[in-house]
Amino acid sequence: MNDQRSAAEPAAAAVAVPEAVPALEGATPAGRTGAERRAALTPIVLVVAGGLSVQFGSAVAALLMPKAGALGVVTLRLVAAALILLVICRPKVRGHSRADWGTVLAFGVAMGGMNTLFYQALDRIPLGIAVTLEVLGPLALSVFASRRLINLVWAGLALAGVVLLGGGGFDRLDPVGAAYALGAGAMWAAYIVFSARTGRRFPQADGLALAMVVAAVLSLPLGIIESGAKLTVPSTVALGAAVALLSSVLPYTLELMALRRLPAPTFAVMMSLEPAIAAGAGFLVLDQALFTTDALAIALVIGASVGAVRSRTGPRREG
Repeated sequence: MNDQRSAAEPAAAAVAVPEAVPALEGATPAGRTGAERRAALTPIVLVVAGGLSVQFGSAVAALLMPKAGALGVVTLRLVAAALILLVICRPKVRGHSRADWGTVLAFGVAMGGMNTLFYQALDRIPLGIAVTLEVLGPLALSVFASRRLINLVWAGLALAGVVLLGGGGFDRLDPVGAAYALGAGAMWAAYIVFSARTGRRFPQADGLALAMVVAAVLSLPLGIIESGAKLTVPSTVALGAAVALLSSVLPYTLELMALRRLPAPTFAVMMSLEPAIAAGAGFLVLDQALFTTDALAIALVIGASVGAVRSRTGPRREG
């Protein structure tokens, strides 16, 4: 509804201008009520929940790849997600400007590219390391977009954790897989930017649904060429729908909601949680063992994310 969109616009401005203070934060931290503090933490919870969903969805996708291939899994995921979102959101296709449609198109291209490149990487290198390389994109966005020195510190700490999470294994990785993961990271950074813009231009998740259709249309020919009739096997379709829910519908919706309230640089640094979550999902679902260096890397990554959150919600010095 229009009223709901209008209520989100002051917070959305904080994404466009990272140093803006969202309206939901109140005039001063000391004067916040419990409800205001909970409101400030809501987007953080949304980001974490989205990260859990997408990484466990990726683990399920890795189990599906032997049946449908990497591109086939991408196609199943995006087509199922697009159909689900179209049914749920029933987005309006009239009344939007050319700039609105340009934003949706760019968002869809970024989403499709991110998924295609990441699943190509996942087919060649372990989940935790694939996400470790991919997260460099959001970290770079955080560094370039930040206007506060402290965000550079948290980004550097997260980067140290990301490198350590590789555990000295990067030199043994399939170079093509590593390149795909880095490419997915670049598309992830673009996804963050255009997700925020889409959230400001479209009510609720309408823009997400339309962008998902764009991504699905782009991926469909690739999936058909690689997998063909395998995409019609009922058990494969069912698993693909599960991956779509876990890895697309839930996390993208949660992240789009969060980006309406959370500054983009803070969101990007919080994405540093993804390698830790991916390592846990790889261990629980794919039997990919965790080592001592992995635990230390996870601690560094979480520390960076907590620091980024505290720098947003903690006291701010005026003047």
